[in-house]
Amino acid sequence: MSDKTDKTEPRLSVFKTYKLYVGGKFPRSESGRVYEVTDSKGNWLANVPLSSRKDARDAVVAARKAFGAWSGATAYNRGQILYRVAEMLEGRREQFVREVADAEGLSKAKAAAVVDAAVDRWVWYAGWTDKIAQVVGGGNPVAGPFFNLSSPEPTGVVAVLAPQESSFLGLVSVIAPVIATGNTAVVIASEKSPLPALSLGEVLATSDLPGGVVNVLSGRTAEIAAPLAAHQDVNAIDLAGADEALAKELEIAAADNLKRVLRPQPVDFFATPGIDRMTAFLETKTVWHPTGSLGASGSSY
Repeated sequence: MSDKTDKTEPRLSVFKTYKLYVGGKFPRSESGRVYEVTDSKGNWLANVPLSSRKDARDAVVAARKAFGAWSGATAYNRGQILYRVAEMLEGRREQFVREVADAEGLSKAKAAAVVDAAVDRWVWYAGWTDKIAQVVGGGNPVAGPFFNLSSPEPTGVVAVLAPQESSFLGLVSVIAPVIATGNTAVVIASEKSPLPALSLGEVLATSDLPGGVVNVLSGRTAEIAAPLAAHQDVNAIDLAGADEALAKELEIAAADNLKRVLRPQPVDFFATPGIDRMTAFLETKTVWHPTGSLGASGSSY
C-alpha cells in the first residue's frame, strides 16, 4: 500500500465579472464597452461595464414596469423587504468591507464602520415605510361639512446620481429613501468606485425586492445622466453625485417635463438622516368627502 497522498491540482483563479443590474437581471452593457477600475493606489481591481444611453433607457423601462406593483404594495411589506436587504448585506459583510476599503482607500476598521452604518441605514428606512404617511399626511380643518384628507404618494421613476466619494454608505443613503416611499430608481454608481454599488445589486436580487425597483448602472456619470435628465418617463432626479457644472446642465434638461429635482448639497452620511430625502420624492394627494348628517337635528360626524 502506498503512503503517498494524492496531490491536489492547482486551481485557476476565478475573477469576478461585475455586471449591471437592470430589471432584476445582470446584463453587460449593450455597447460591449468596459473601463478599468483601480484602487486608491492605482492598482487594477476590475473591468466594469461602461453603460450607454441605451442601457439608461432600458433601465427606465424596467423601473416604470416595476412601479405599479411596488407603489401599490403595502408600506409594511416594503419595510419587510428593506429589512431583508439589511439581513442579506449583513451576511456578506466581509466582502463589502474589502470592496469599500479598496474603493475608498480606507483601513479595514474604517471600512467596516462604513458597511455597518450602511446596514443600519437600511434598517432605519425600513422602519419609516409605514410611518412617513402619518408624519406628512393627515386631516385638514376646513370650513364646511367635509372631510379633507391629505396623503403622500410616490412621485414615480427617480434617477439617482450616487455620491462620488461615499461609494457605499452614500449610495445606500440615496437609494433607500427613494424606494422606501414606493418610488422606483435608476441609479448611476460612483464613476471611480462602482464596485460596491454593482455588488449591492447582487444583494438586492436575493432580498425579495422585485426586479426593476432598483436598477444600477456604472460608467461615465455625465454620459448616462444626460439622457436620464431629459427622459420624458423619468419623474424626478437626485443630483447628489453631480458637480456644480453638471448639476446645472441636468437641472435645465429636467425642466422639460417638470421633474422634481433634488440639488446636490454637503451631507454627513454618518449622521442620522432626516426625512428630507423621502419627502423630496413624494406628491400630496388631497381628498374631499362630504361628512353627511345624522338624525333630524342635522348634526354631522
